Amino acid sequence: MNILLNILWIVLGGLLIFLEYLVASLILMITIIGIPFGLQTLKLALVALVPFGREIRSTPSDGGCLSVLMNVIWILVGGIGICLSHLVLGAVLCITIIGIPFGLQHFKLAQLALVPFGKEVI
Repeated sequence: MNILLNILWIVLGGLLIFLEYLVASLILMITIIGIPFGLQTLKLALVALVPFGREIRSTPSDGGCLSVLMNVIWILVGGIGICLSHLVLGAVLCITIIGIPFGLQHFKLAQLALVPFGKEVI
């Protein structure tokens, strides 16, 4: 079932979201300072390509204070905008019964888009 839902996700807009995240990741990786943020955007891109069957977990204090600092910078620079766009798309998709699974995936992406540092995708 996850394979079918992932194929529908890709056809109905998931590929566009993946490409947006991929381009943003490559742009962020131009500078040395942007490399950690580019890697997190790449993580978002991979989840955005095939979100069904993936789970987001918090890593047990791998980053510590640095992870918190990077999340604060991420939120101030662009994380809120990305999160809000996923929340709006999720709410719009949840209006119909058919769109509910896709809306829930946008809510999962919103959670990861708000604070990506210190999270892992399984």
